[in-house]
Amino acid sequence: MIYQIIKNEHKYARLVKKREEFVALRNSRENLENLSKARAGDEKAKAKLVQFAYNLGMLSGSALAGCKSIGSYFFHDIDCYNQSESQAMAQQIMAKKDEIGLMMLEQSASGGWHLVCKRIPGTTILENQVRIASILQLEMDTNTHDLQRVVFSTSGLPDDLLYLDDELFTEPMTEQECEAEYARIKARERNGEEQVPPEAKKSRKHYKPWLVFPSSCEEGQGVEEINSSTAIKSFKGVSYSDIIAEWWRQNDGLPQEGERNVKLYQLAVNLRAICDNNRDLLLQIMPRLGLGDDEVRSIVDSACKESPKGISKAMSKVLDSLQQEVKPNSDSDDSTPPVMPVRLPKLINLLTKNTPNQYKAAVAHAVFPPLGTHLKEVEFEYTDYVLHEATLMNCLMAHTGAGKGCIDEPIRHIMADIKARDAENTRREAEWKKDCQKKGANKDKLMRPAGLVIQEIDPDMTKPALVTRMDEAEGHFVYVKLNEIDLFEQLKGQTGKQHFQLMCLAFDPGAEFGQTRIGTQSVTARPKCRFNWNACTTIQKGRRFFSRVLTDGPISRINFCTIPEMEIGAEQPIYGKYDAAFDAELKPYIDNLTSAHGVVDCPQAFKLAKKLQEECAEFARLSQDETYWNLSHRAIVIAWLKACVLYVANGCQWEKSIEAFIRWSLQYDLWCKMQFFGADIEAANSLGERIANRGPRNLLELLPDEFTLDDARRVRKQQGKDEQKTIFMIRNWMNRNYVIQNSEFSFEKSYKYKSKNQ
Repeated sequence: MIYQIIKNEHKYARLVKKREEFVALRNSRENLENLSKARAGDEKAKAKLVQFAYNLGMLSGSALAGCKSIGSYFFHDIDCYNQSESQAMAQQIMAKKDEIGLMMLEQSASGGWHLVCKRIPGTTILENQVRIASILQLEMDTNTHDLQRVVFSTSGLPDDLLYLDDELFTEPMTEQECEAEYARIKARERNGEEQVPPEAKKSRKHYKPWLVFPSSCEEGQGVEEINSSTAIKSFKGVSYSDIIAEWWRQNDGLPQEGERNVKLYQLAVNLRAICDNNRDLLLQIMPRLGLGDDEVRSIVDSACKESPKGISKAMSKVLDSLQQEVKPNSDSDDSTPPVMPVRLPKLINLLTKNTPNQYKAAVAHAVFPPLGTHLKEVEFEYTDYVLHEATLMNCLMAHTGAGKGCIDEPIRHIMADIKARDAENTRREAEWKKDCQKKGANKDKLMRPAGLVIQEIDPDMTKPALVTRMDEAEGHFVYVKLNEIDLFEQLKGQTGKQHFQLMCLAFDPGAEFGQTRIGTQSVTARPKCRFNWNACTTIQKGRRFFSRVLTDGPISRINFCTIPEMEIGAEQPIYGKYDAAFDAELKPYIDNLTSAHGVVDCPQAFKLAKKLQEECAEFARLSQDETYWNLSHRAIVIAWLKACVLYVANGCQWEKSIEAFIRWSLQYDLWCKMQFFGADIEAANSLGERIANRGPRNLLELLPDEFTLDDARRVRKQQGKDEQKTIFMIRNWMNRNYVIQNSEFSFEKSYKYKSKNQ
């Protein structure tokens, strides 16, 4: 957003709503006269130039002093006093405008440049200024990162206002979000969490951050030969600057002055394996942290004396964390599910900390139904503006003896508070039943007690009993944990599919579940269907259980997870302790869930859902897998609901790690569905025979960079797809700029999708 700063008795900020108004203010006769005098050296005239502020968010009032609201953009100042250098700078900035998120570029009164760029959410103005300066490799002033920074404007003429994006006149965050963002950023500054070199926090007029953190260059596929004119600065698509930043994050932050040499040596030793022990490359990418080139060269030489024995565990952890974010979608035909991110949301980190590594993924999925059960009449607005409650159903499918009991203790501790209240209400219900038995005749029966909220139900339950529990839940979810999923058979009813209908009704917003009976002793009620559950089963039983409803909807509404098979003779997994200290850590999250009410707005989860929809759509277009596409719709809703639950549990505070975790959770869920049911669903849809288990493949990757219509037909045939739809697939790819048509029957991948960049 753009605010004009006006000074009468006090300064106040006035919103500028459109381009015409902004340009008119800059081109007013008074401003142009003052600009002419300012460029001639008149400082008093410069102080009279129209003033604007770009760092501010949405302000409820007009007062500027002490405002506590930050927006989505930030101001960045570049000094220059040489006209020829200034023009070269402008070209350099415009060449990287997309990379830096440029929204406005104007020449300052002194000949330098004022930039307004998009701020990365959750990061401070200083962090973003360091990032921009590193990308452009242009000096920055470390003293210009205050929120209320006021900028003296120049004219609105093309020579002064080189670039202006109309998006700058809007603010994507609400007023409340702007204020919350300000609070998070101030806490980040206060707690010393900013990812900037120590020198950036000192007063420096001509600071060069790229000498400490080199900026990323072209993306590559790994280490390639280095020559005097070019250097590949990425490893498997991840820039070395990102790797180094993540290394510091995972290893206690930037070193203090007395430990720089030791810490830099440790970094160099761990980097050498992904630099092919190449001294020249390592010397280019190593941060300086205030040391001279000779000192860093000595450190690099020492680190490279021995050849690396492979990538270290510490560096693998860094790469795993980053690559989860770099590749949001991957082909799902691998025999192993997507790898869980190293960096987890705090609640998930707590709930999995006592879990052996091979079980962490299963636990990370299974904890959501009991967490969601703590929400009472809390709703979230999805991207179609339909309100959803936190209906979450999880099925753990794994081989016999895989260790499916790994989810038991985390769930038991999550449900402890509900179980305690249920026990008291169960006792009250039992006393009422006992008194009723004493009364005898129906006319003497006692009224059923009010307030018998019992959420955790017995899996061996009839439909009338379940309807009663839902009816008496007073807006709460009912919950059940099944050690075997076929225990649902108790609820299958006369149609044989009633338990599957229950799963569908529970997921669909506003659906009711109940029955109408004439008898005075019969249960007659149609409460809102609020039903969360966990179930375990073997893979064979699970496939058999769902075999009759492959295309009816239950599978797409359930979140699936698994446990990888252990090697024969593997050591016994060791669990941590679930003790009072664990419960004390868990309690604040549970309290946040139980105290929530009404419609909760989580804008970050909303934006993430939009992003996941785009990613799944792109992968579906490239894989041409209809089953994957159909399953992805509700899988995204499930993933989004998990993000909302984490947001509420965290006190309605968003964590950066939630996005990577939720993206992985979605990929994992879809991987399980495609592995366990994908082939059966496709066969059921086509009424064909069962084919081998597989996941969706990116068909474009299976084609050469230049291919013919026959090549595309052949690939579709190999993947078991209809050859007659080949031309429709290619037209779709052309519309999305995935491919370019060279002739009537020949095509070429666009640069983004050519094999060297995949």
